[in-house]
Amino acid sequence: MTTLYKNAQVILPTGIFPGEVLVDGRRIAEVALHRTIPVVTDRIIDVKGAYLSPGFIDTHTHGAGGYDFMQGLDSIYGAAKAHMAHGTTTLLPTTTTGSKQDLLDYVELFNQVDPEKPGCPSIPGLHLEGPYFAASQAGAQNPAYLRNPEPEEYEEVMQRTDRIRRWSFAIELPGSERFLNRLREEGIISSLAHSDATCEEVMRAYDNGLACLTHFYSCMATVRRVHAYRVAGAIEAGYLLDDLYVEAIADGCHLPAELLRLIYKIKGPDRICLVTDSMSAAGMPDGPYELGGVPCIKEDGVAKLMDRSAFAGSVATTDRLVRTFHKLTGAPLYEVVKMMSLTPAKLLGIDSRTGSISKGKDADLLVFGEDVDIRHVMVRGEIVKQ
Repeated sequence: MTTLYKNAQVILPTGIFPGEVLVDGRRIAEVALHRTIPVVTDRIIDVKGAYLSPGFIDTHTHGAGGYDFMQGLDSIYGAAKAHMAHGTTTLLPTTTTGSKQDLLDYVELFNQVDPEKPGCPSIPGLHLEGPYFAASQAGAQNPAYLRNPEPEEYEEVMQRTDRIRRWSFAIELPGSERFLNRLREEGIISSLAHSDATCEEVMRAYDNGLACLTHFYSCMATVRRVHAYRVAGAIEAGYLLDDLYVEAIADGCHLPAELLRLIYKIKGPDRICLVTDSMSAAGMPDGPYELGGVPCIKEDGVAKLMDRSAFAGSVATTDRLVRTFHKLTGAPLYEVVKMMSLTPAKLLGIDSRTGSISKGKDADLLVFGEDVDIRHVMVRGEIVKQ
């Protein structure tokens, strides 16, 4: 099956250009800017001047559409499809903290997931968030299950599955340096999360392979006084280390416009990954929900713990992230799309096959208007929303 998208404003990593895109099977066969593609195709889609964008990639999500990624295969696919309707063509299901048995049970469940199930986004792997976190930075993670990384546990987890794509943890905990080295040996992307680490500790971890700061600013240390002296934290390390990726929950709630502009100014679109960090209430009405067994409530456009003391993940979708970041920062739309596509693809090491509109890559494509209203979704050459 061949498909020709015409009369499109094609979003590339370097800008937005009028053009056409030809899809053959699951791949992009040709990208033509400022000209037409003179071929006979099975299907022609006239975009009528709307944007043609690469599909969005969410590296950190716990659920959506009333589904939690930790509640079984049907919930995994249900949450993935809920995200797909909002433009997500690739995602990493993300765990919440639980017992050792919970962790083992989940990775074995995830071994049954079809990473390219028809009608679903691509699922190239699993993101383990925890359980190795600092209790002082627990956020919405269940404090009863926080612990230090022990080889007996994480070695067994890695023996049970080869599908772990990234693992987020507090890099200052006892045993964390050995754990970081093991992740590097296994080719698993390491991320700092829920951490009280100092800038110095982050820099040392970066030298040992640390790649990313999970939900930048949320549940991580900044400048503080230690015996009268100021000590820089993980946030400052995120700015000082040019090559370190940072996640930004750009829902307009977790980070105000001023911080989004600061992150964009210092890190730039090549090191910012927009993420939803969404839970099951994404795309659902306000009301009570759970995140990893922790009661929370959706209200005011975000999920909160029941006592309103902290956020509990988010209720964002990827289209909302792009729309909000663009509006609040004034960053060019093509750069914001890059933070939701090519940059996370590079973090995950899948940019050779997805993340941008380029000949030979998977045909993961979106059509949307000025307000990032998702009108059409193609995943691996299959139209899943039109």
